[in-house]
Amino acid sequence: MNDVVRLLPDSVANQIAAGQVIQRPASVIKELVENAVDAGATNIKIYIKDAGRTMIQVVDNGCGMSPTDARLAFERHSTSKIQQAEDLFSLHTMGFRGEALASICAVSEVELRTMRAGDSMGTRIVISGSKVEAQEPAACTVGSSMTVKKLFFNVPARRKFLKSDNVEMSHIIHEFERLALVNPQIEFELHHNDTVVHQLLKGSFKQRIVELFGKSLDKQLVPIESVTSLVRISGFVSRPENARKRGALQYLMVNGRNMRHPYFHKAIMMCYDQLIPSDHQPNYFINFEVDPESIDVNIHPTKNEIKFENEQPIWQILTATIKEGLGKFNAVPSIDFDMTNAPDIPVFNPNAGGRHGLDLDPTYNPFKSASGGGSKYAPSDAGLKSIRSNIQDWDKLYAGFTGDADHAVERASSLNDMDFPSETAGTVESSLNQMVDEATGEILIEAESSASAMQLKNRYILTPSSSGLMVIDQHRAHVRILFDRYMDLAKLDALNSQRSMFPEMIQLTASESVIMEKLSEELSKLGFDISYLGDSSWSVNGMPSVLQEVNSNELVMSMIDTYTATGAELGDSLRSKIALSMAKSAAVKAGQSLTVAEMEHIVSDLFKLASPNYTPDGHPVMSIISLDDIVKLFN
Repeated sequence: MNDVVRLLPDSVANQIAAGQVIQRPASVIKELVENAVDAGATNIKIYIKDAGRTMIQVVDNGCGMSPTDARLAFERHSTSKIQQAEDLFSLHTMGFRGEALASICAVSEVELRTMRAGDSMGTRIVISGSKVEAQEPAACTVGSSMTVKKLFFNVPARRKFLKSDNVEMSHIIHEFERLALVNPQIEFELHHNDTVVHQLLKGSFKQRIVELFGKSLDKQLVPIESVTSLVRISGFVSRPENARKRGALQYLMVNGRNMRHPYFHKAIMMCYDQLIPSDHQPNYFINFEVDPESIDVNIHPTKNEIKFENEQPIWQILTATIKEGLGKFNAVPSIDFDMTNAPDIPVFNPNAGGRHGLDLDPTYNPFKSASGGGSKYAPSDAGLKSIRSNIQDWDKLYAGFTGDADHAVERASSLNDMDFPSETAGTVESSLNQMVDEATGEILIEAESSASAMQLKNRYILTPSSSGLMVIDQHRAHVRILFDRYMDLAKLDALNSQRSMFPEMIQLTASESVIMEKLSEELSKLGFDISYLGDSSWSVNGMPSVLQEVNSNELVMSMIDTYTATGAELGDSLRSKIALSMAKSAAVKAGQSLTVAEMEHIVSDLFKLASPNYTPDGHPVMSIISLDDIVKLFN
């Protein structure tokens, strides 16, 4: 029998590795910029065309490479960062796996120009699909210039699943922000289709934050810092009042490397417990400096997941540091019990005989004239007699009221003991309520048996059906109703805009602003009036008239998030995504109390739809508890 195990060619192995390392154009930029940082560059320029589909170029002024190093750099597992396995636990560089360049050249056409300081001539290498096509001397500046063209040209399936240019560019900007944030000592430039997106000068960490995300953050951030034998924590967190419902800026960094760490994120959120609403998130930019031997970065090919040896102690240090920072800068509300120089506020005591410094005449009568005669405002003797008579009759009036109430309750009790046919039970119960209500002003029976719907936990609508009990999610049901309504109006071009008296300003990040430019054309067709003010700021001047009491900021962020996640193209697909975001923002929320009439209206409108069972994004709207299941509960 023939052998079946064989060694894969390098080109195939590189494509397999590229599936994990290079997921989209943003991944290429991450790997190339990290190589430039490791090369000691102080200035890095990035040029993008067509969101990276056509070209990605990264130019740096780092140390450069010799002709031999330039050729070996594209081989798998070739690296200058480590030499032995022990070096993995003392890393001071971004890269170390030796897979990035091999993966990139396996799925694209690559051209590298590089030269070391002191060399008279540089090197030019051209590689396509892992195949070296040319290597020759070339004139170039000190440093490296890597150009990647036709990304995924030989992997059609991967290229097909790339999102639209705006979505991919949003990912590129987000990755650029992460890289620029963790390296504030380096100057960065980002160009897209010959347009400057970012131009950052070197500076402090806070200056870099403000340059990337807007000047509004300058007064929102609270500095934190703590130095211990295990870790040095520094950075900034936002004040509780500046927490966001969507689009929170949350960045964790360790030893100059970006990371995702759910455990530390939870620790940060615990510091804001009872300070912000449960559906809000704070902004934070936190650096960790630890001994490289106490972390493991070799968990995932993207090197974003990092394992800490001392997670629990660092958790406690992190929470203490953030709480101290919030308290130190008065970001946490407090009560001042300082009594120094406090005014003496007297407390009323009905049993005290204090005179409060006033001389009062107990015989003074303002209705008595100065001559001793009667005043025209004073009651006559007959009037005083009538008032006394009414006061005496008040007890009789109250006694009669109590007797009527007791009699009504007795009648209600006697009726309640009687047997009534099921079809009249609701009427009798309503009558009981009415009798007791008329007599005492209290309703003893709160359930409305005659109602066709009732609410459970202010979230679900319960209504009887032919096969049992129907449970409807009120939010999802209303989303389904509003979505179909908006889509019908959009087809008829009947979504009119209603201008706001006071336009609302929305500050977006650079990546979100790119998405907004794509959405603005379609939003105008749906009744939105949104204009660009510059510097990633937008003004919401008008909203569709069908939207009432909707937070425009929250709605815009929701639409941006939806578009980023789905990448829908212009047309019906994008319109449906926007309509879904509108419906979710305008629909009744879980926890909102509804009247019986409102519940019946939602149920009625829901069953008029062609597809009432699921929301537009596929979530179930209703469920039925069968009569058999109900019977089993009592057996």
